[in-house]
Amino acid sequence: MREIDRRSQFNRRVFLQGAASTVPAVAVATSTGVGISDAWADDGAALSPATLKTLVKVARDIYPHDFLGDSYYIAAVKPWDGKAAEDATVKTMINDGVARLDQAARDHHKVPYAEVAWEADRVALLQGIERSDFFQKIRGDLIVSLYNNKEVWPKFGYEGSSADKGGYIKRGFSDIDWLPKA
Repeated sequence: MREIDRRSQFNRRVFLQGAASTVPAVAVATSTGVGISDAWADDGAALSPATLKTLVKVARDIYPHDFLGDSYYIAAVKPWDGKAAEDATVKTMINDGVARLDQAARDHHKVPYAEVAWEADRVALLQGIERSDFFQKIRGDLIVSLYNNKEVWPKFGYEGSSADKGGYIKRGFSDIDWLPKA
């Protein structure tokens, strides 16, 4: 019969050695500005990384869902870079809209829009431009680009189209097991 040593192979000394080597590596990575979350913005063809990051923050503030990661908002905003590369008027509209938003943020909070710490403060800035063509265009496009993403659907409990599966009637349409029995 084989005997198993149930004592932990890790002790305080091993833990402290691992922690001592990890802390300097994390400190160097954060002080040099190495960030995985910002790497996507450097791939922009027509829009600057700062503009793309601001658009993601705008998207998150217009349609806030705490349970959605930034990757879904990035996927919703990324097509604007392609549209701006193809059409100079779209590029001008986006750059002017972001510049206007950043200027309003600097006037009220002394930082660009993407660096305003509180969501309520950013929403107040958005309310100041909500009648502009920039805001209306971004808001209208986000409805489709964010919520028509099939990867987002399960997060909201939507199973997708039912027509190819026989419709809703045969897939639990009349299942009301959540109501109390009369």
